[in-house]
Amino acid sequence: MFVVKDFPAYLIDSTEGWAMHVVVQHRITDLEKFSTMDAEEVAGGGPDGSHLQQFLPPKDGSVATCVWQTDSIDGLRGYLDPATAGVTENTYIEVDEETAVGLPEAAAA
Repeated sequence: MFVVKDFPAYLIDSTEGWAMHVVVQHRITDLEKFSTMDAEEVAGGGPDGSHLQQFLPPKDGSVATCVWQTDSIDGLRGYLDPATAGVTENTYIEVDEETAVGLPEAAAA
């Protein structure tokens, strides 16, 4: 699956400044291409105001799940859909942060 490296701290440490968490489910349609993609490269090219918090690759090659922090679900969609075209079909779900369990707290100022 995706080549996963240690993500730089600037990509994953803080929630400060992001308006929402978004779960993206990537239904894998081309496992061979998916397996050659670099998660860090995809995450690093994300739109301003967005960054990848978690990448959860599947063992069975069916569906990968990512958690992003973003200020625009449409901006994230506008980036990820072309970046994964022909490889995954993506579903975007805004997290209800008031009832979610396990989301990081915003960094103290």
